[in-house]
Amino acid sequence: MPDWLPDMVCVNPWTDRTYDLLYEIFCRDIRDHDLRYIGNLVWIFKDMEDGREKIFWHLTTRSAKKEKIPRRKRKFYPPGQTYIDEDRYPDLRRCERLTWVRALIENAEAPEVMAWDYEEGDADIKTYVWFKGYDFVVIMKKVRNNRRRLITSFYVDKEYKRQDFERKYQNRIK
Repeated sequence: MPDWLPDMVCVNPWTDRTYDLLYEIFCRDIRDHDLRYIGNLVWIFKDMEDGREKIFWHLTTRSAKKEKIPRRKRKFYPPGQTYIDEDRYPDLRRCERLTWVRALIENAEAPEVMAWDYEEGDADIKTYVWFKGYDFVVIMKKVRNNRRRLITSFYVDKEYKRQDFERKYQNRIK
């Protein structure tokens, strides 16, 4: 592990304070931090859902729809929480790596990191910051003035996603 990479967060066992702890990290590292990608501002939408920014939920939960979890098994009520979107559930691997989001964005030029822009089919330009050796990616949308909007991050646990990132890297904007 490179020395610029912070330790992961302990989220197992899950407690009634886990989301509070993660939210404190999110606020410190992302929401309230002057986050920069290769010198360019990185920002987030401030839209709220269940008392926290929607992006927080994208950084700590996973879509049940993509996992094809039957609807009756989607609801998740962790201790101390009153509501979680029934179409998303906590992703422990995302949660424990939440401290990596800021570190990867700010160290995108490190030799261990693959960072590139890719034009998607809808003409949006997305920036991928992939810590390939540790299967973790941060995805941002490039907007005017080279600024980026943070979209999500996640642990890459599917081979088809690794292949997709490889393809996008090969076809990146140069």
